[in-house]
Amino acid sequence: MSGRVTELVRAGGALLLDLDGTLVDSEPMHRAAFAAYFALRGWDVPDDVVRQFAGRRGHEAFAQVDGPWAGEDPAELTQGVVDALLRTTTRPLPVPGAASLLTACRELAVPTAVVTSARRSWAEQVLRGLGGWPVATVTAEDCTRGKPHPEPYLRGAQVLDVTVAAAVVAEDTPAGIDAARAAGVAHVIGMATTYPGEALLEAGADDVATDLRDLSAAVRAAAGGTGMTPRAGLT
Repeated sequence: MSGRVTELVRAGGALLLDLDGTLVDSEPMHRAAFAAYFALRGWDVPDDVVRQFAGRRGHEAFAQVDGPWAGEDPAELTQGVVDALLRTTTRPLPVPGAASLLTACRELAVPTAVVTSARRSWAEQVLRGLGGWPVATVTAEDCTRGKPHPEPYLRGAQVLDVTVAAAVVAEDTPAGIDAARAAGVAHVIGMATTYPGEALLEAGADDVATDLRDLSAAVRAAAGGTGMTPRAGLT
């Protein structure tokens, strides 16, 4: 993985990073929030159904996934899950290498955007906790269609004013990988935090990683062959 990514970054490629399950290991929190809301409604929803929501905007998933919520307002259902998430005192854990990756991208001026199906308020909160704010973001509010549609990653490239075909994506769900592939990115790293690596490769990932340390090292290695230097005021 490192060699290919280093080449792309060295050539000016951007990084488009998913948030939940990629920069932070928060998917267990989200699944627990779904379970809490479903229990409140008296619904027994199998875990394999809950997993279909991973990486997707809640209101779109509720409208498309079969379940006892049929006929209800997807936006209200999503708000119920968000409320359950806000009631938890658990905080998401950084994926190893996440903070150092964001620092490397900032110091070396590598074009980087976080592309997430989450709302902006959640994205900002999580990124501040990682020490990665401010960073360019594409959130649920910025797109008319969410993952697995390519719009989020196309918008990510647009926000950075880069060519999407040279971008590297890190994603932890098949929905996110589908979105990246449909957008035409150059390389997809499957993060084996939410799904097993085999499922991510089957979905179209080029390779699989369990954390972000190799990606951080690849970004640092790219700087050695490009003349990249830290931005003024950064060390």
